[in-house]
Amino acid sequence: MKIYTKTGDGGTTSLIGGKRVPKNHPRVEAYGDTDELISQIGLIISSLKKRDIPNAKSGKIKESLLRIQKSLMFVSAYFATPEEGSAKKIKESDEQEIQWLEEEIDIMTGEMPQLKAFVLPGAPIQSAYCHIARTICRRCERRAIGIIGLDSETSEDTSEAVNTQFGRRYLNRLSDYLFTLARYFCFITETPEEFWLP
Repeated sequence: MKIYTKTGDGGTTSLIGGKRVPKNHPRVEAYGDTDELISQIGLIISSLKKRDIPNAKSGKIKESLLRIQKSLMFVSAYFATPEEGSAKKIKESDEQEIQWLEEEIDIMTGEMPQLKAFVLPGAPIQSAYCHIARTICRRCERRAIGIIGLDSETSEDTSEAVNTQFGRRYLNRLSDYLFTLARYFCFITETPEEFWLP
């Protein structure tokens, strides 16, 4: 199978269900940004091989980030599905994934000193990568808000709309997770955090 199809040479692409739209369509922007986020998380995973991350923590963090990447693949698919499209082939959104993120945030927060000021992103490199991922995640969330109810006059309780709303909420919680993980990398590597104190 060839990687190139040439079908997008005219500046359009297909959403799930077959509808063709411009490549700068809001849905394409939304799942494109989500793809960027998945890739950035891959960069965090690749950085775990460095010796400054304790092995006991590294394996657990990698497992968590792989789980997040898989969830984001579904979020991307939800964003690529217009409300008049067919979402039945896609796994339904799983609220437990949001709950799991909250539990992971609580575990990490419970180990670290209380946050009392604005954090300035910096060392270690894993922490900096997390902050970049966090800002991409916020952009993805903004894109998600722009596509809910975009395609038709169908009610917001359609499965497609529900999935898109799940994606938006998942991203909102994920940005909190990534912020917490950035701080956690400082904590487990004993790297002092830098703060902005106005």
